[in-house]
Amino acid sequence: MSFMTYLGKRVVRMVLSLIAVSAITFTLLQMAPGNFADIQRISAGAAQFGGAGTEDMVHAFASRYGDDIPAWRQYLIFMKGAATWDFGPSYKYPTQDVQDIIAQGFPISATIALIAVALSLMIAIPIGVYAAVRQNSAADHGTMFLITLGTALPNYLTGVILVLFFTLTLGVLPSSGWDGPQHMIMPVLALVLGPTAVLARYVRSSMLETLREEYVVAALAKGGPRATVITRHALGNSLIPIVTVLGPLLAALMTGTVFVEALFRIPGLGLYFAQAAASRDMPLLMGTALFFALILMTMNLIVDLVYGYLDPRIRAAGGVNRWRRSQKNPQQQPA
Repeated sequence: MSFMTYLGKRVVRMVLSLIAVSAITFTLLQMAPGNFADIQRISAGAAQFGGAGTEDMVHAFASRYGDDIPAWRQYLIFMKGAATWDFGPSYKYPTQDVQDIIAQGFPISATIALIAVALSLMIAIPIGVYAAVRQNSAADHGTMFLITLGTALPNYLTGVILVLFFTLTLGVLPSSGWDGPQHMIMPVLALVLGPTAVLARYVRSSMLETLREEYVVAALAKGGPRATVITRHALGNSLIPIVTVLGPLLAALMTGTVFVEALFRIPGLGLYFAQAAASRDMPLLMGTALFFALILMTMNLIVDLVYGYLDPRIRAAGGVNRWRRSQKNPQQQPA
């Protein structure tokens, strides 16, 4: 399969997946009780819609936002605009188009995610290597316990603990806002624990496999210093498989900051998504959901391409996922 054919198939698959995500999200919104008008009536009253009562408010909302037409037509109208990256105005922020809100919030979410991933790598690689080199030791078992704990602890709970300690107890860090570097510390720390645990586990597993390779065993048998063999021969090869998890992990951080951004009141995509879900802001919720899905699929595609470049076996197998399946079923592995 040529590169362009493979890329074309992946792009077509991405487009179909985005359509499926949009249809599922829209259907769930239609099935959910209440709408934007109901939420606003409860929180702000009918005066915002220029009506004297509940019925007037509902009719005003329907005529303003097109809620008086069939749901399937609403979906088609939205998708027609989405095809040209025009999601229309937000219900909650009527003076702003959804695509402009995404453009404002994405750099903030991306900054937090990139810093969190970089910090996670700096911590996870030495921890994973150390645990692998000392397999089955007390240090290895202790490390695996901490890794399991880090994987199980949700980031919003970590964020609450950080606020209790650094803000309410010590009073050294602000609990909300996005006005300077000091506002980044707790959100990044809240996001670091989970990725660090995941990456450390991958590094440990990959390093253990590499240490069993013949060339590493031979180098150690020849009397080479263990530290030199590990750093020069084992470490580089053991880190290549980490690429397969690094891309999706970064995408997951970018799209999974909803609770952290809502907790720390950071004006990123996560906060806007949470507000859209709470207020039934259909254009903003649909737009951010599609953008999140696009990020995840794009990162997966980039990972496949980069890993295929780094490891020729992936190119021969036709992609990371197919190569993984071939490892589970060796008889299907290409010659």
